[in-house]
Amino acid sequence: MGYFRELPNLEYQSPLSDRISSSSYIRAKNLFRRMKVRDDLQNIFTIFNKYEIKDGARPDTVAEELYGKANLDWVVILSSGITNLRNDWPLSSKDLYDFTVNKYGLENINNNNHYETKEIKNTNGDIILQAGKVVDSNYSISYYENGTTVTPTNSKTVSGVSNYEYEVRENKKKETIYVLRFEYLQQFLTDMRNEMTYQRSSQYVNNKLIKTENTRVTT
Repeated sequence: MGYFRELPNLEYQSPLSDRISSSSYIRAKNLFRRMKVRDDLQNIFTIFNKYEIKDGARPDTVAEELYGKANLDWVVILSSGITNLRNDWPLSSKDLYDFTVNKYGLENINNNNHYETKEIKNTNGDIILQAGKVVDSNYSISYYENGTTVTPTNSKTVSGVSNYEYEVRENKKKETIYVLRFEYLQQFLTDMRNEMTYQRSSQYVNNKLIKTENTRVTT
């Protein structure tokens, strides 16, 4: 991921047992230096495009399609608000099936995960019961119409949602993201690189490197 190349470096005292001396340092990426889309831009929807993630697509393939560079996958991730790629990015059809089998067991993937209401209307076309409400398997409803109590059978009121269908639905929710439009890409990259530049301080080495205090040789 190209994002890590954008991170500045940090030198900190070596924790290794085979260090040469008490003054030994290790250089690493400063993972605490984080970046996000500016707060004042988050609610300006004109700088984002709605994007439907295709089956099997990855952040790098989306970045290649949108920005012409696969290593800008981190821009796709950050601008769409994804914080946990493993949980927030949709699985491919094959991976989703394997995930479901692993989670529930092959023999249980078609078992009911939960029950939902079906839509019921009266003879005038008025909705009496909305579809999609999670209920118990024995849920029932009665309503008055033309002076008569109507009680639909359970099969007309409730339907089961299998474990596999449930996971497909949850995965489907992740397929729609909003990504930074191409014309705002360069400004975003400029802002990113400015934020990743260190300002002068007691820890400053250069604008891409700071050095922490060595507690082994100071008091």
